[in-house]
Amino acid sequence: PVQPGLGHFQGPRGKLCQCLLIFTASHMCDILCFTPQEVNIEFEAHSISDNDYNGIKKLLQQLFLKAPVNTAELTDILIQQNHIGSIIKQAEVQEDSSDDEEDDDEVFGFISCLNLTERKGTQCAEQIKELLLSRCEQSCEQRVVEQLSKLLNDSTKPVGLILSERFINVPPQIALPMHQQLQKELTEAQRTNKPCGKCHYYLLISKTFTEATKSNSKRKERRNQPKEELMFANAEEEFFHEKALLKFNYSVQEESDTCLGGRWSFDDVPMKPLRTVIVVPADGIHGIMDKLKDYLSL
Repeated sequence: PVQPGLGHFQGPRGKLCQCLLIFTASHMCDILCFTPQEVNIEFEAHSISDNDYNGIKKLLQQLFLKAPVNTAELTDILIQQNHIGSIIKQAEVQEDSSDDEEDDDEVFGFISCLNLTERKGTQCAEQIKELLLSRCEQSCEQRVVEQLSKLLNDSTKPVGLILSERFINVPPQIALPMHQQLQKELTEAQRTNKPCGKCHYYLLISKTFTEATKSNSKRKERRNQPKEELMFANAEEEFFHEKALLKFNYSVQEESDTCLGGRWSFDDVPMKPLRTVIVVPADGIHGIMDKLKDYLSL
């Protein structure tokens, strides 16, 4: 995987600081990264545009896998409301690299928000709510199902689905400025009465993993052991999980044996792929951002 390296940040007052991320006033951040061979890769973040359709849709399919969610419509909505959200691309290379021209516009990651309450009636929003409720019914006690149903159907307290997806080798340090920028854009959207600005809750669907159980005998051995550790593909989402007022997991093992889902293992230990649903109150987001800052800043 790509490892983060040191870059420089040009602050709003021109102060030059050493750090991992470069965030400029023109809504762009650069990250200098290196592999063990010290091959430099530089990323830029831009506002979402029509050219990003295929890349965003591919990353959404990586999240939803075979679930019946209209990712084409969802991608269209995210592009239409481009006053919020960012995409990550590789920065332009100075050298002549005509062979790589096809990859110049490849989307390495994105962040945005779908207001499920405002978008009520659109196919993708209704499908996402149906997916979450059906998975909750399969995995949780009735009181949790009722809590989630009430939350998703209360029109007075809008729910914003935060979508933050990226390639696995993009370092987590990029998440901090992306989330901070998203919160600024959501605040501005609320101030100017633009779509998606008002959210009472934020909901995330995180890609997570636990160690796969190999046999019944192993299960017996583990009866008295602590609960299996939950690992997050996007490390920063663990901080949302810690502050959740509602959370549950569901398995996607039967859906993930595809080129999008892949087969996961850590240190040759097979992992069971899950999705973890997290709901946090909007007024708790600043505390989460502070945690992210402590964790992801040098």
